[in-house]
Amino acid sequence: MSITHHPLIEEFPEHKDQLHALKLNDAHFRRLTHEYEGIDKSIVRAEQGLESANDDYLAELKKDRLHLKDQIFEILAQ
Repeated sequence: MSITHHPLIEEFPEHKDQLHALKLNDAHFRRLTHEYEGIDKSIVRAEQGLESANDDYLAELKKDRLHLKDQIFEILAQ
């Protein structure tokens, strides 16, 4: 199984400039992206065995990451 990060810039390459501008100017968006990045890092560390996490917890983290990604996309699509 390949273990990779899911950075927002790779998830939404067509919104690169908008991602940057919103991170600088929108506190709510910045909080969402910060939370997304933290969860993404936790998932990768757990998958690499650097953090202990059972399967249920890892699945919850992945759901949380997906939910945040959806929220971020909704903002980008406006």
